[in-house]
Amino acid sequence: MDLKDKLVSSFFAVEDYLEDSSPLHEIRNEAIKNFEQQGFPTKKQEAWKYTSLNSVLKHNYSLFPKQETAVEYHAIKPYLIHDIDTFKIIFIDGKYSSHLSQTTHEGMDVCLMSAALSKPKYRIMIENYFNKAANKESLTSLNTAFATEGAFIHIPKNKLVQKPIQIVHFSTGSEASLMLQPRNLIVVDENSHVQIIERHQSLTENPVLTNSVTEIFTNKRAIVDYYKIQNDNLNASLIDNTFIKQKQESIASVHTFSFGGNVTRNNLNFYQHGERIDSTLKGITIIGDKQHVDHNTLVHHIEPNCESHQDYKGIFGDRSTGVFNGKVIVEKEAQKTNAYQANNNILADDKATINTKPQLEIFADDVKCSHGCTIGQLDEEALFYLKSRGIPEKEARALLMFAFSNTVLESVKINEIKRRITKLIAKKLGVNIGFDL
Repeated sequence: MDLKDKLVSSFFAVEDYLEDSSPLHEIRNEAIKNFEQQGFPTKKQEAWKYTSLNSVLKHNYSLFPKQETAVEYHAIKPYLIHDIDTFKIIFIDGKYSSHLSQTTHEGMDVCLMSAALSKPKYRIMIENYFNKAANKESLTSLNTAFATEGAFIHIPKNKLVQKPIQIVHFSTGSEASLMLQPRNLIVVDENSHVQIIERHQSLTENPVLTNSVTEIFTNKRAIVDYYKIQNDNLNASLIDNTFIKQKQESIASVHTFSFGGNVTRNNLNFYQHGERIDSTLKGITIIGDKQHVDHNTLVHHIEPNCESHQDYKGIFGDRSTGVFNGKVIVEKEAQKTNAYQANNNILADDKATINTKPQLEIFADDVKCSHGCTIGQLDEEALFYLKSRGIPEKEARALLMFAFSNTVLESVKINEIKRRITKLIAKKLGVNIGFDL
């Protein structure tokens, strides 16, 4: 039995349990039918032309961990932003870990999807928001069918959340191979501001496949800063689907830092429903070995006087592969749109590969839109200049790569994340540089 058949049969085997624990029975059934009809994406599809899941899907994944594994704080501390006080929603092998987490219901809800699905007081929120931004593509539908756990965050009107929220998923290797399908729902009401950090981390060498879906609703004049840190081992693969629905005068930004993993696919979708909306999508990718990172972005400008800014930087070594497939759609009604898209890449080795395809679909006539991509190597003249000032070649190359990444890091608003990413970049480049960007 292949993985697709195993997933479909497993869904119907637990259908009664899912029906009893959630108001989403019809949504789940429609979703599993979508997945059964479409199957896993293949390279025959244009959006997956440069990314194959064959090597990932060959494992016999456990879909439901048979036991809970206890993990001590010292084992996960290196993977947390522990320099500052934060709310924490921690999952171990897909199960919520109460003793490692810090949630709250004081003036806002920072809690679990399972609680939101099971408690009547959240039913209106679920009916109004769950699956209202996500698309019906196969992997998103698969997650919807099995969605039982993840983070549920609701920030009410006029609320400035005083500390960031961390959502972290750990896998321990309690199973020979494990598939996880976390589902996050984040609703930020008018005039509120929240910062969120998300990470998926394997603590084992056993194969792990995570198919994650996050829906974010940014209401009028709300501000959402979202940070994704991806630095997993070579047996962990991640398919990350994020959908952001913005209303008028809201600001949403997503920074994605991809430094590790086997196959990483980031599907990031922004939908602008209102005027004077600002959307920011930025990312840094530094990989080697045979790692594969694919950024697939969409910004849909629907109404006038809005902006979007995309800036993705990639450094690829060894036999690694990078993919950037970015699309900006400007509808006829979306006059006065300002959309910027850039993807710049450095191939550090001859056998590294980058496939990049920035796209604009513009149906309005009064807009400022630009897109572009570059693929190259480090500037030899700049490298020679640094070496002539007594800087060793390895450190000189690292300095140039730091400068190359700086346009992404300068917009990070949490200093502790900026310092952490700076250290990760230095580690990936194999140098020790005593400064922060």
